Amino acid sequence: MSTTASTTPRFREHGAEAFIERNGLFVFCVVLTVGAALFAPGFRSPNNLQNVLTNAAPLGVVVLGQCLVILVRGFDLSVASVMATAAVIATSFDETTNWSVIPILTVSLLMAVIVGSVNGYLVTQREVSPFLATLAMMIVLQGLRFAWTKGAASGRVPEMIRMLGSQAIYGIPINLLLLLVLSVIVGVMLRRTAFGRKIYMVGGNPRAAELVGVNVNRVTFGCYVLSSILAALGGLVLVGYVGSVDNWVGRGYELNSIIATVMGGVSLGGGRGTVLGALVGAFVLTEIFNITLLLGFPVQFQWVVKGVVILLAVAVYLAAYRSR
Repeated sequence: MSTTASTTPRFREHGAEAFIERNGLFVFCVVLTVGAALFAPGFRSPNNLQNVLTNAAPLGVVVLGQCLVILVRGFDLSVASVMATAAVIATSFDETTNWSVIPILTVSLLMAVIVGSVNGYLVTQREVSPFLATLAMMIVLQGLRFAWTKGAASGRVPEMIRMLGSQAIYGIPINLLLLLVLSVIVGVMLRRTAFGRKIYMVGGNPRAAELVGVNVNRVTFGCYVLSSILAALGGLVLVGYVGSVDNWVGRGYELNSIIATVMGGVSLGGGRGTVLGALVGAFVLTEIFNITLLLGFPVQFQWVVKGVVILLAVAVYLAAYRSR
């Protein structure tokens, strides 16, 4: 009798902790949305809701790649620079014909593969820390962009890319549909393929993965390449939404993508997290920024919000880590 009485509260406590760990962000997203609808009436207008979804899509695409890298115990600071470089490439071809999308996409993806390969090589073969490797690549890309554009990017964004980034079908943003397709692909890869299972194994315990025959370096290398490819696609989507280009398109997305991914439950220690959680994190972050503007706070206040969110994300991560 005493045993049952003593174990029941503990069972309930663990059940509550498990529920919060799995669904806490989803509950917070619902509460945030309801609160915004009540206290910021402009939030619930169809135009604003569509705007939130349209803004969340480019970040969501980048978050997919950042999620893969964080799952293998890294992170990618070069994603924003990859986005800006892809945006510059998008305006470097003849914008009068939609056929220009083919060379734009080809060159952008080639650039992304090269960047991701260099990042992966430095991290896996030269044992450079992900922070230094991707930070160095970010700076290199910035220098190359400024050299190519002579400090001032110019040119028009092709109409097809603008349509991809800013238009909607029956009220659903096209870039959101693209995000959903990419999310399904990445989610299926992680859950249904051998490569996806290896990603979780490498992130969970690289030594153990190596002992069972997993090529840890190859898996990590592949994640950095995929992160750059998704960042390039995110850059094309973003420049299509903005409609113009400069050398700083996507600025801040390196931090935003990491914050959103960690908020979504992807562990900084690797091996834990889902695509769905990371995408909810991206939506929540975009929603928070939208609410601050609707409530009349200055744009600079977003930096304060971002800092607070980082602290909360780290606190939650440490609490979950210690409880495990």
